[in-house]
Amino acid sequence: MKYDYDLICIGLGPAGMAVSIMGSEMGLRVCAIEKDRIGGECMNVGCIPSKALLKTAFLRHAYQKLSQYGLMKQEAPEVADVFSGISQSIRYINDKKTSAMLHKASIILGEQAFFEDSHTVVCGKSRITAKKIFIATGTEPSIPAIPGLSDVEYHTNKNIFELKKMPRSMIIIGGGAIGCEMAQAFSRLGTKCIIIHADAHLIPQGDRDAGNTLEKYFNDEGIVVYNAKSISEVKKSGEKILLQTEDGLNLEAEALLVAAGRKPDFETLKLENAGIRHDSRCIFVNKYLQTNHKHIFAVGDCNGKHLLTHAAMHQGMIALMNSILPWPFKKNFLDFAVPWTIFTEPEISKAGLGEKELAARKIKYQVIETKYADYGAAIAEHDDKGFVRVYASSLGRIYGVIIVGRGSGEMINEWALAIQKKIRLHDIMLLQHSFPTMGFLSKRIAELWMMDKMKSDSLKSVIRFLY
Repeated sequence: MKYDYDLICIGLGPAGMAVSIMGSEMGLRVCAIEKDRIGGECMNVGCIPSKALLKTAFLRHAYQKLSQYGLMKQEAPEVADVFSGISQSIRYINDKKTSAMLHKASIILGEQAFFEDSHTVVCGKSRITAKKIFIATGTEPSIPAIPGLSDVEYHTNKNIFELKKMPRSMIIIGGGAIGCEMAQAFSRLGTKCIIIHADAHLIPQGDRDAGNTLEKYFNDEGIVVYNAKSISEVKKSGEKILLQTEDGLNLEAEALLVAAGRKPDFETLKLENAGIRHDSRCIFVNKYLQTNHKHIFAVGDCNGKHLLTHAAMHQGMIALMNSILPWPFKKNFLDFAVPWTIFTEPEISKAGLGEKELAARKIKYQVIETKYADYGAAIAEHDDKGFVRVYASSLGRIYGVIIVGRGSGEMINEWALAIQKKIRLHDIMLLQHSFPTMGFLSKRIAELWMMDKMKSDSLKSVIRFLY
């Protein structure tokens, strides 16, 4: 059969861009379809604008800390037109950078696609066929079934960056990445923020100590956190929004942000026409990212494996490789470590397994930990918040790492590589780390592990004999 294209990619978020850009650069005939904007959630209403807002908030908050550095305290500047500046940056990235990378692919924008059969996609008035099809439709905000929520005006990450001015107060439903990052950003820009969520601690995908550490610093900055709460009702109260919990707590604010997780965005694809197996949460894939049809791949958030931008990009690359390579050379996407970072201050990052996962798998481990507060560079720079914690075997195999503190988002990549390549703690110790970076704390962890080994009386005897 002759096809219109070698591959069709539905969705141009991080996963779809990886497929479309790489595929077209390899000489494949690529048709990429995007119903909204190139870049998807991450570029337009997620990772990139949120980091821009956090940077603005960080700069303003720095005025409150000038005296720590021997500088005269200054009043924090008034907040001007923050969001229009972010919008300009996003437009520039999309128009001048991202779009140029797709110049070899055929792009269909602003049209909703759906399957006619397993090789055919209908898009607007077009009916197009391809030898292989990639689904990369991502996710959208999940809106909890809270009584009264549909009757009040609320924000999600999709429209929070369209605000014309900073609200005086805001309730945030959800204590995960989006909720915590937006709470700190808005708080530092003058909004009184309250986080309320159902989990026992902030950043539930991390661990309790990390969540509790972040909560402590949130409290110091005036951000109020309510853990383990069930919301009974949301309603309008004059010009404000009133939120009530099942245990009688009443909260009131000018604005409401819902950051309560994500849900897949593939309802309009008519997957049943192609016989693609799925449920309400995800499209089912095998270890090669293939659906039950070997020529159809589902990459990124839509397969429900890791709801992270970099994981989506990586899956797009791996799936494209798997669509080309013969069986012995195909890559199992589950073999690759997936680090993540929450970009609050302090940052929280994780790679590998945490204590809950290790306990569930009945893996024996030891904990090696060092604190930023014990490191001279962190103390001198007034960045002594947080810790580095490693879960490892007695022989130095690294199972997982969690880092709370400045620079953790950069530091965690070294640990992810160590986990993926099965590099042990003694290798980390023998690697020279630039000093005095925060990354030097990774070397210190390995040194602490080795020094603990040296406490053995038998080993001391051997050392004395050799010396």
